[in-house]
This record gives sequence, C-alpha cells and structure tokens, in this order.
Amino acid sequence: MQFKNTQSRYSTLVIWFHWLMLFVLIAVYAFMELRGAAPKGSDLRANMKSFHYLLGLLILALVMLRIGARWAAGTAPDIQPPIPYWQDKLSQLLHYSLYAFMVTTPILGWLTLSADGKPIVLFGLPIPSLLDANESLSNQIKQLHETVASAGYFLIGLHAAAGLFHHYIQRDNTLVRMLPGSAIKDKN
Repeated sequence: MQFKNTQSRYSTLVIWFHWLMLFVLIAVYAFMELRGAAPKGSDLRANMKSFHYLLGLLILALVMLRIGARWAAGTAPDIQPPIPYWQDKLSQLLHYSLYAFMVTTPILGWLTLSADGKPIVLFGLPIPSLLDANESLSNQIKQLHETVASAGYFLIGLHAAAGLFHHYIQRDNTLVRMLPGSAIKDKN
C-alpha cells in the first residue's frame, strides 16, 4: 500500500478514504431519506434511524482519520496540465467546505440527540451526551443539522461535477489522480 502521494497520484490510503467516505455518505443519506417508506413506529423505521445515527458518527471518526492520512501523504499530486489560479483557489474552497460539512453535520446530529435526551449507542457502547436534555434547543440544532445536510447534497454534487468537468472538458488529470486500484498506472 502506498502511503505517500506521488507527483501524479494520491496515496492508496487517501484514495481509499475518499471512496469509503462517499459510500458511507450515500448510506447515511439513504437511511434518512428512505425512512419515510416505513410506517411511523415500526421497527424498520427505528432501525433505519439508528443506522443513520451510527453511520453519522462513523463519518465523524473516518473524516478525522482521513484528514490525518491526507496530511501524512504529503503534497497533493500535480494537476496536468496546470489549471488556472482561480480554479485552484475555488477547488481549495470546495474541499475545505466538504471537510467542514463532514465534521459539522455529525456533530450537529450528536448535539441534536443529546439535547433531545435520546441515548446514543455505537456498537453496543453508550456514547456520552454532549448537552443536557432541552427540547427547544434540540429542535433548533436539528434544523441546523438538516440545513447543513441539505447543503451537503450541493457540495457533493458540485465536487463530482467538477471532477467530471476536469476529466471530460478540460482533459486534465484531476479525476484520475483519485481513481482506485490499477485503473491508472503511476509513472513515478
């Protein structure tokens, strides 16, 4: 496994975290969006909500590991051909926004459940509440959690569209630097 970025490719660990996060985010959104298909009060609906909570906390843990892996991997691979300065800065802003989203959303969910007085259990272990029970505060934090989560659709979609734009329109290596496996042979 490659732990350091090269000039043309992200490290195996960075790539692995990138795609794992995508699949966990899809699952988090799916469990919350599809819960409406189950009747209120049903075990299925309760289980879907529980998996949403569990995966949300998993995202929080994974994003911390991902940030560490990204830092340890070193300088990001070069984009070839080089992109304009404004695109580079816009890309950095989007990436920082995505990381803020992946940290903030689960914390807001955790705060919501804490203020709601609901127990949080992760792999059978109780997770401590961050706040005392307060229904009014819980509702306010829940609104913020849902707003940030809705913004996540936009951020994730914009990130994917930018990757496709770079690959198919600008024809640079932005996307291929992050493809998993042997799809791209590194020349370094």
